[in-house]
Amino acid sequence: MKLNKNWHTTLKTGIPLILVLSLLLPLGCDNGHGKQAAPGPVPEVATVTIEAQRIELTTELPGRTAAYRVADIRPQVNGILQKRLFQEGSDVKAGQLLYQIDPAPFQVALDSAKASLRKAQAALPAIRSRAKRFKQLLDQKAVSQQDYDDAADAVERVLAEIEYWKAAVEGARIDLGYTRVSAPISGRIGRSSVTDGALVTAYQPTTLATIQQLDPIYVDVAQSSAELLSLKRKLEAGRLSTNKGAETKVRILLEDGTAYPLEGTLQFREVTVDPTTGSFILRIVVPNPEYVLLPGMFVRAIIPEGFVEQALLAPQQGVSRTPKGEPVGLIVDDKGVVQQRTLTLDRAIDNQWLVLSGLSAGERLIVEGMMNVRPGMAVKIIPLKDNKPDGEDQRSNPSDAG
Repeated sequence: MKLNKNWHTTLKTGIPLILVLSLLLPLGCDNGHGKQAAPGPVPEVATVTIEAQRIELTTELPGRTAAYRVADIRPQVNGILQKRLFQEGSDVKAGQLLYQIDPAPFQVALDSAKASLRKAQAALPAIRSRAKRFKQLLDQKAVSQQDYDDAADAVERVLAEIEYWKAAVEGARIDLGYTRVSAPISGRIGRSSVTDGALVTAYQPTTLATIQQLDPIYVDVAQSSAELLSLKRKLEAGRLSTNKGAETKVRILLEDGTAYPLEGTLQFREVTVDPTTGSFILRIVVPNPEYVLLPGMFVRAIIPEGFVEQALLAPQQGVSRTPKGEPVGLIVDDKGVVQQRTLTLDRAIDNQWLVLSGLSAGERLIVEGMMNVRPGMAVKIIPLKDNKPDGEDQRSNPSDAG
């Protein structure tokens, strides 16, 4: 009855029943020992040991292919095209006959020049004999000095006429030879812009056809002048080393990303920077025996810059960034405590960062479990997972045992 009285008193005073029960429950559940809960387990992390190694730095630049040699075929005389003597798209040899222009008018001009030359040569003996006789008569005072001078002058005129017609014969012979349009270089010839019976003119702007030498072939890539200056500073500072005197071998990637089987050779760097793009051209000579590379194709060239003798590479998964964008990494020191390092990065190499400063050889960089730790915490190092996504435990789960 006493409890019931207190119960009614509680209801009358307006104290909620739930509040009373909440005050009584901890007293009933107290075990009387007063001990605190045990601390949680030590966080586990996986690390990699940073090691110094010798690596080769390369730069990948876009570029396009260009023919090694190009010859535009144009006529050098006027005339009617009699015949095309090659198959479009075929390989031609230097000196191979490509077109035949009607030679008839040029043969007539050559024959006429030869006839005029023979005529001048035939008149020379008589005029030369007359001048000789006048010379003898002049000594005997039988002719005047003027008569002798006229005879001697006639000889010189005939000699000059002979030289003129000799040149005319040679010119006509050259023009006749130009009616046979031959290939100036060996290579692959493209389509013909004219057909049989077309009228062509000397040195016309429209080419008859174009021959391109494709083996070897050029690859022209553009590199920014800023990259060149950065490379020079690295070499001067000793951070990069090169094989002096050795040819620079270049690898080529095709448009679909596959590697071209043959290496090219860096031939030269352009000496002028394009003011509109701030870049200059690097020309690479690439063997092309199978004609895989064609002029105008887009490719990528992997050009070696030099070697870093003591390079430090950090896995990209072990590098994070602060809200300000600064790259940082977490390491485990000799006491098993997490330390944070601010890093200076150079570039990405595959799935790793080339670290310039912030890490030292032999240090252990955390690559798994970073989200569960912070600087100053003691951690336990476990083996690195192999080919497992982040957050997936490679070990067996104790709850699944039995």
